Parts: sequence; structure tokens; C-alpha cells
Amino acid sequence: MANFSIITLAGFLIMSDDIEVRRRRAAWRAGHRGTKELDLLVGRFAEERLPSMTGLDLERFERFLAVTEPELQLWLLGPSDGAGSFEFADVVADIRKFHGLG
Repeated sequence: MANFSIITLAGFLIMSDDIEVRRRRAAWRAGHRGTKELDLLVGRFAEERLPSMTGLDLERFERFLAVTEPELQLWLLGPSDGAGSFEFADVVADIRKFHGLG
């Protein structure tokens, strides 16, 4: 029998029997954000970092992927001091650092 885990993402229940399935799903979502800029920034970061993410890290990244495009764009492309202290400040800082955005 498969080992299933249930996560909640933006109000939806998602069942997954394998962390690799979740990683592939997150990689696809990261690279298909809706704007070319975010596709590249979030998608390339995900390609590099997803393989080493733990289950908890992945769950958090999945929540990050549920954030709206305007918010992500402001956090990633706006002034670096705009990141402040919010739930995903360290993820935003990691993505900005990964791409050399200061």
C-alpha cells in the first residue's frame, strides 16, 4: 500500500504518495508563473534547489508558490529592503541571492 501524505495548498487538499511527485509538480508550477520574469526567476531557482529540499522545505515552497503574481513580483523585483520580515522573507532572499539581485 502506498504511503500518502495530505497537504493543504490555497484551500485545496492535495494527496501525494511520493515526495518526487510533489517536487516535479512544484518545479512545473515554479516555471509557469504567468510572466516570463517570474517563470525564469522562480523556475530556475526551483530546478536547482528542489532536489535537496526536505519534506518540510518543500511544503513551505509549495505555500510560497501559492502567493499571487503581483506580490511575488514586488518581493523579487522591487527594492531589496521591501522584503522585510514576513513568512517568506528568507525564500525571497534566497531567490534574489541565487540570481545576484542583491
